[in-house]
Amino acid sequence: MARALSEQQSDRLWSLTEVSFGYNGTQVVRDVNLELRRGCCYGILGPNGSGKTTLLDLMGGLQTPQSGSIAFMDRPVQTWPKKQLARLLALVPQDFMVRFSFSVREVVEMGLHPHLHRFATPNKEDQDLIDEVLEITGITALADRPVTRLSGGEKQRVAVARALAQKPAVLLLDEATSNLDIHHSLEILHLIRSRFEQQGMQVVAVMHDLNLASFFCDQLVFLKQGQVVCQGPTEEVLTPENIEAVYGVEAEVTTNTFTNSRQVSFRLPAHP
Repeated sequence: MARALSEQQSDRLWSLTEVSFGYNGTQVVRDVNLELRRGCCYGILGPNGSGKTTLLDLMGGLQTPQSGSIAFMDRPVQTWPKKQLARLLALVPQDFMVRFSFSVREVVEMGLHPHLHRFATPNKEDQDLIDEVLEITGITALADRPVTRLSGGEKQRVAVARALAQKPAVLLLDEATSNLDIHHSLEILHLIRSRFEQQGMQVVAVMHDLNLASFFCDQLVFLKQGQVVCQGPTEEVLTPENIEAVYGVEAEVTTNTFTNSRQVSFRLPAHP
């Protein structure tokens, strides 16, 4: 099993230097310089097409930069053996697709694969872990149902459960709550936040909802047209000026005593 991140010498998770990447001649990520460290839940935000998912794929080693470099834990991400990287990183995609009629339990068990020897089967400890993640994600009652017969929100909770079964040191979320209602969104975010606070699991989340991001994230990274506009503590960078610069809307940011977080209200700018 991989060492916990707290046992690593450096507190750097990622260092990105002049990273660029594109598809079919169109640049999606441009000259990104970014450093993410342990001890914060990070949120990556920006308009549609700003490069958020591509940036997450680059950080997870699913894509290779066309220029620049990415280091994960002070080591070039592309030099990590795939299985070793899978023991450290888990990704919850925006659209979780399973084309075969595996049961929910079987899909969640797939999260164990990076930790199992070839042809090994899960032991009792592994099965207890599966039972735990099924319960805490609220899908125990679905365990024997084919995943192809689930709703979008149910599939998304299966994706979160599979990622937690992977026992990652770092969890990457790509709009992981986009298919969930507000109750289940808050449940999943609370669950992940508790894993961060109690077990030290690090979190980087692509998010659309500014208010959920304010509630969940310690630091925010704003992207626009593939470039970093700003990065910093949530209370410092979630400002009307930055929101207008990134999204082109007028915004009012206040402190909400009910949620104990910053709250954003926004509108289209008035036309002269």
